[in-house]
Amino acid sequence: MCLSIPSQVVEVHEQDNSVTVDTMGVKRTVSCHLLTEPLNIGDYVLIHIGFVMSKIDEKDAQESLEMYRQLLAETGPLAL
Repeated sequence: MCLSIPSQVVEVHEQDNSVTVDTMGVKRTVSCHLLTEPLNIGDYVLIHIGFVMSKIDEKDAQESLEMYRQLLAETGPLAL
């Protein structure tokens, strides 16, 4: 099973069509080659195997992140 935790764009790398995202404190660079719309710093995205799959609304992202935080508080840390 794969969970896609909302990630916030913190850097845009136009030269190689990628972005750096922050996923609950973990930063990584992912490809935007499968996305047709442009991304900006502050946008929220869903990622699968190193590719941005979709851009999501900030409200939905925050709601999902709060659910993950509650889950972590109840069960302990998960590997991201």
